[in-house]
Amino acid sequence: MSQADDSARSRRERPAKPALTRQGIIDAALAILRDEGLHKVTMRRVAAVLDTGHASLYVYVRNTEDLHAQILDALLGELTPPGAGTWRDRVKELLTSYQRLLFRYPEIARMALSTQPTGPNYLALVEAVLALLDEGGATVRAAAWGVDLLLLYPTAVAVEHTTPQRSDPSPEAVTTLIDTVDPVRFPHLARVGAELMSGDGPARSDWAIDVLLDGILARS
Repeated sequence: MSQADDSARSRRERPAKPALTRQGIIDAALAILRDEGLHKVTMRRVAAVLDTGHASLYVYVRNTEDLHAQILDALLGELTPPGAGTWRDRVKELLTSYQRLLFRYPEIARMALSTQPTGPNYLALVEAVLALLDEGGATVRAAAWGVDLLLLYPTAVAVEHTTPQRSDPSPEAVTTLIDTVDPVRFPHLARVGAELMSGDGPARSDWAIDVLLDGILARS
């Protein structure tokens, strides 16, 4: 048999590649995210995993930013609906669950500040918050504007606490600075003093969400 015949037979016997789909692209991107981080999730990298040309991905995904947004939307599918409790308790439970998700994927949290997903899981999250605000008595406008603030808060906290900041002073250094501040030049800072550093993460988060909810209801 000639070399040409061997080549033809090899192509025929090679297993067919699975059809390229949007979900397959997202699944490959998620695998790269978990193994290597978001910075490795590029169109070329995903195409290599799927054994295809990167240009073929653009039929299903607009660009890398769209791909990252679809990754976040897929991750939001892991959120569980809040359980029992008042509407306010359920808002806090839902936002805390969202924040924990972002803490697990710091690069996704930073991306979420500038890239808003529009997939079904993100829409379900927004719908759930709006339903709870409606249950709490918020007007349509207050709820519509307030949902952005409520989702921005856990995102910002996750970014703040997961971004490497090697030049930041330690909490002890900040406490010392506050304790020794000049009360004449900074009277309000001296008066507040240790309260600036008081409370743990959950307590401060609970307080912040209450402030946002109180403000939303006040504007209603």
